Amino acid sequence: MSAPPPDPDTWFEAELRPHEPMLRAWLASRFPHLTEIDDILQEAYALVLAARRRGTAMRSPKAFLFATARHRAIDFVRARAARPAESLAEIDSLHVLDDADGIPESIARHQELELLTQAIQSLPDRCRQVLTLRRLYGLPQKEIAARLGITEHTVEAQVTIGVRKCTEFLARYWEK
Repeated sequence: MSAPPPDPDTWFEAELRPHEPMLRAWLASRFPHLTEIDDILQEAYALVLAARRRGTAMRSPKAFLFATARHRAIDFVRARAARPAESLAEIDSLHVLDDADGIPESIARHQELELLTQAIQSLPDRCRQVLTLRRLYGLPQKEIAARLGITEHTVEAQVTIGVRKCTEFLARYWEK
């Protein structure tokens, strides 16, 4: 039996709030002419929390938040484009339809993957094995238990421990 989900405030502080500085910087770099970044963030937070309340599955709350904020920023750009006071040349320079990642985004993604790899490598052997099979390869608990000769309860416990330890590892890194 899994632990009950954390209350919305705790979940927000743990899963969304730590990404705000990076999200602000990303929005500013991708949408340099937008002055409504605070509004976009607030709407993105509200939409992500509403989706969570509805039970929307979020494998990565950070990715969900970034995608939501990007969509809201595009909506702001479109609304601004509908107003004739802005120049179309300025709107064209925003590259909002350009889905290709730029160099900063690629570097950031590579650094995040490197950090996550370090977090996973820091886990005890059994915990790392179970977490990798469950989260990276998506194997069901039953199959992992049979493959490793452990109970399904042990698989569930090891995944929980692994996620907690990885979260703590990443939190310590971001506190530096």
